[in-house]
Amino acid sequence: MTEATDTEGARPRAAAAPPGRSIRVWDPLVRLIHWGVAVGVLLNAVVLEDDGKAHEITGYVVLGFVLVRLAWGLVGTSHARFSAFPPNPFAALRHLAGLLRGKTGVHLSHNPAGALMVYNLWATLIGLGVTGYMMATPRFFRIDGIEGAHEALFAWLMVSVAPLVATEMLDSWLTRVPLLRAMIDGRKRLPPDGNRR
Repeated sequence: MTEATDTEGARPRAAAAPPGRSIRVWDPLVRLIHWGVAVGVLLNAVVLEDDGKAHEITGYVVLGFVLVRLAWGLVGTSHARFSAFPPNPFAALRHLAGLLRGKTGVHLSHNPAGALMVYNLWATLIGLGVTGYMMATPRFFRIDGIEGAHEALFAWLMVSVAPLVATEMLDSWLTRVPLLRAMIDGRKRLPPDGNRR
């Protein structure tokens, strides 16, 4: 069961709020980690020198955020837990096919395609953190394979971000649920005829 809180801040209840309501979905820790990772990746991708200390520290901070988020997926709030968005490639394909046919449903946590992308991003960021750490140690310093893996993982991260943003925009447009706003204030606003899942 999912726990939802209505716009008046009433106590949590077992079922989701009626359509047209605002439901508290993303807790402050999830939002802090989301935006912290986004800022850290942006800094390391665009602003900071690849071989500088600030790049290294920022990478460790991003890795720390991801590790905290993984722990929160085990013990956190109901919508933050892995059980709310299990990785399922078949469900993701069905969801994307449904979007293309105009069939939408509002998922209180991540939709199946978004869930798969989240797991992809976490794995990629962990890989970046591990290879970045290895590159900074004397044992692995300047080994082409490690540096090549780090660069490949970064390229994969950039490739992953573009469809993520595009599908979030498409999903928001089709479901009329402003996902960006939900990642700022933690609430999903369901349209009056919203079909929740």
